Amino acid sequence: MTSSSKAPPGDILQKLIDTSLKAGASAADCSLGFSEGVSVDVRDGKLETVERSESRSVSLRVLFGQKQAHVSGSDLSESALTAMAERCVAMAKAVPEDQFAGLAPEALLAKDPPLLDLSGDGEIPLEKLEQDAIEAEAAALAVSGVKTVAGCGNGWSRSERWVAASNGFSSYLAGGSTGLGLAAVAERDGAMERDYDSWSVRRMADRPSPEEIGRTAGERAVARLGPRKVKTQKAAVIYDKRVSASLISAFLSAISGPSVARGVSFLKDRLGQPVFAKGVNLIDDPFLEKALGCRSHDGEGLPVERTHIVEDGVLTRWLLNTSSAKQLGMAPNGFASGGFGNPPGVGTSNMHIEPGTQSPEEMMAATRMGLLVTDMFGPSINPNTGDYSVGVAGFWYEDGAIQHPVSEVTIAGDLPSMFARLVPASDLEFRGRNNAPSLLIEDMSIAGN
Repeated sequence: MTSSSKAPPGDILQKLIDTSLKAGASAADCSLGFSEGVSVDVRDGKLETVERSESRSVSLRVLFGQKQAHVSGSDLSESALTAMAERCVAMAKAVPEDQFAGLAPEALLAKDPPLLDLSGDGEIPLEKLEQDAIEAEAAALAVSGVKTVAGCGNGWSRSERWVAASNGFSSYLAGGSTGLGLAAVAERDGAMERDYDSWSVRRMADRPSPEEIGRTAGERAVARLGPRKVKTQKAAVIYDKRVSASLISAFLSAISGPSVARGVSFLKDRLGQPVFAKGVNLIDDPFLEKALGCRSHDGEGLPVERTHIVEDGVLTRWLLNTSSAKQLGMAPNGFASGGFGNPPGVGTSNMHIEPGTQSPEEMMAATRMGLLVTDMFGPSINPNTGDYSVGVAGFWYEDGAIQHPVSEVTIAGDLPSMFARLVPASDLEFRGRNNAPSLLIEDMSIAGN
């Protein structure tokens, strides 16, 4: 523990709960977190900035019957904790009732949640951070056509979090990560384009070399030079794996329990029905090795497990916390997020679409012509109907080969029918919490010239 408080974290949380109950609360949950990290930026082969961050926070949620309130702070002294608890209870007594508020039932709580090794590399020497960033910048600048590097940063972070609730649940989780990324700017005939590469991983050993990251960013920027528009038409669209996860995010929002309970989801009547083509599987895996979204329990203390959200194209469940489960007359299923000191939301851990059998190149050859999307700007989604449009940039391809870069193009469709004809490629790569291979959707509306 890196706090100046002498009390163990478990004692601090128990103090908050006991004081809240003594002040009249019917239930309470809370969390205590510490984090630290260092980030560096380089420019023109030299260290430009170094920033170290350290923080600690304590959060408390109390319930007074069906009323709830939450507060947070950083003062861990006994007097401050007492004042926090008493203030939070007073707030809870004054707010309107929420008939769906409450802690998870004790019978549903995770028993002995597993300990996960998410520690990462720990503190990385400043010299190493600087050296890797300089090497990445130099590799990008070495690519013919690259004019400058707009920004190159590297860093590490680690955190610890303790949680506890008056229903008897408690746990501890520590984690660490490191990230290196940069944006390269290419120029030709006075026109400039930019692109990037960025990696965030548990351990440096799990990412490409700094030289490869820099070279990739540079080559991507150069490839975008000389973009053209395309004619307005209907054609195949392949979402590159860098942007394909955005479609999964839209899907997860549509199957979120709160959205379904409010009736603002274009999938609200599709539980147990096909929503993707046969053979498509969408999996959430909280224990995926090396992944950034791992967790041993959900945001209310319920157990988690590897789960098929979509199995062979069929939607198997909503993403539920206790509140949305009550609203829908269902049982919570381990997809609460946040929580412990705040009203829990809904979220997943490590979500991915299983890869298909064709490479993106094979998909381009099979569809003859279309748009490969590598960048997206400001997607617009109607949550009730699924109507979808987004500005994109990328590359036009014909007969299986890239012809030229494309910009200032809008693609549109409706998500229910897009999901139904979506085909995953074989190039799945785990880069974040939501991951997908390149995704092919034929017969998309493309607005250009």
